[in-house]
Amino acid sequence: MTVLAREIMTPSVKAVPQSWTMDQFTRFLTDHEITGSPVSDAEGRIIGIATLKDVAEFRWSSSRPSDAEQQLTPEEQQEARRLRMFIFEEMSKLPVEVRDIMTPIVVSVTEDTPVREIADLMMEEHLHRIFVTHEGEVTGIITTYDMLKLISNDDLARRCLP
Repeated sequence: MTVLAREIMTPSVKAVPQSWTMDQFTRFLTDHEITGSPVSDAEGRIIGIATLKDVAEFRWSSSRPSDAEQQLTPEEQQEARRLRMFIFEEMSKLPVEVRDIMTPIVVSVTEDTPVREIADLMMEEHLHRIFVTHEGEVTGIITTYDMLKLISNDDLARRCLP
């Protein structure tokens, strides 16, 4: 018997509002001991996903010199560095919102999708999280942690064998 998405999904999806600041978002992730969360619009619809990786990439790219700067003279590089630091300091005064760092693509499967298909999709797309839907509504989420249940649960593991 095939194992289906509904059997391993986490049914309670903790979505964060797109208007939250990055600080609110990281605090939420820390408080819930998770590394990512769906993002919802004002009507509560899931519109994307944001992760700690998104926060790190935002911070890293904000302070990193561009490839074009390598073509500049040492004096121009120093001026570019000074301007970048000024801009970064000014940007840090404005709250960065979750909508600014999230990935707006929502990949989902239905509750009846076999876990083998989900594993293939997660591997192909390099995903750590995938939404589960029923009649167009998000009913759960499957993470890499949920996929590990297939190995650690003897009954589920036997049902995955061909």
